[in-house]
Amino acid sequence: ISCALRMSVRFQRALGWTRPDWSADVGCSLLRLGLLGKIKRMMMVLLVVYVSIPFIIKLFPSIQAKLVFLNFVRVPYFIDLKRPLDQGLNHTHNLYLEPEAGLKIGVWYQNHTEPHRTTQNLQNHTELLRTFRFDHPPDALILESPFTNIREEARSHPFSMVYRFLPGFDWFFLDSITANNIRFASDENVDHISCPVLILHAEDDGVVPFHLGKKLYSLASRSSSLGGRKVQFVAFPAALAFRHKFIYRSPELPNILSDFLGAAHPAVA
Repeated sequence: ISCALRMSVRFQRALGWTRPDWSADVGCSLLRLGLLGKIKRMMMVLLVVYVSIPFIIKLFPSIQAKLVFLNFVRVPYFIDLKRPLDQGLNHTHNLYLEPEAGLKIGVWYQNHTEPHRTTQNLQNHTELLRTFRFDHPPDALILESPFTNIREEARSHPFSMVYRFLPGFDWFFLDSITANNIRFASDENVDHISCPVLILHAEDDGVVPFHLGKKLYSLASRSSSLGGRKVQFVAFPAALAFRHKFIYRSPELPNILSDFLGAAHPAVA
């Protein structure tokens, strides 16, 4: 049969015949149908994943905690966090604090006067120990791109955009965060602050919306715990394109900090 087909094809070519147009149309139609089938299967897979994620997070709320803290992410992967010197941080110690049972926090402490000399000098050891005391009040507090609480931030975060209008969004996602006792309630904590506060926020911040920083400033300025101490809010226009983490590029930042710290604690000026 194959020989007959080959002879038929050769005979048609010898006579100058061409393939009928309908065969090309059928081939294109089959190709379209195959491509359409692949697209449908891909869309079905995406739909299943989209619907499954809220249920997975609700059934396993510990996943939400991992996504909030991202403590499993290490970039670059082979970095040794116990050796800050490898990251160019000279005179820096790696140590661990245990503020409560079962909670261990890694800390990098940098002293530009060389910590090993400080600890050897008995005249200064008291000041070094005070640095690690949780009950030693700060002279001032500077917040960069802050939010009010984790629920409001999660609702506004870009990652939540695809689920924000899903019925039961709060129940699936926000309540799962609360179930892990993750609150980050800065709007409540400002009622316990007794030092001057400076808030820096860029108007084009796409991670923590500008209005959340403004709202926190409004709450802090009305807090009775501040006792008339200075609360300052500095907005950086969207035209500067500082977004969420580039406020440090502002040439005005040194003057802003110097003026604030000088007013908050004259001895620093």
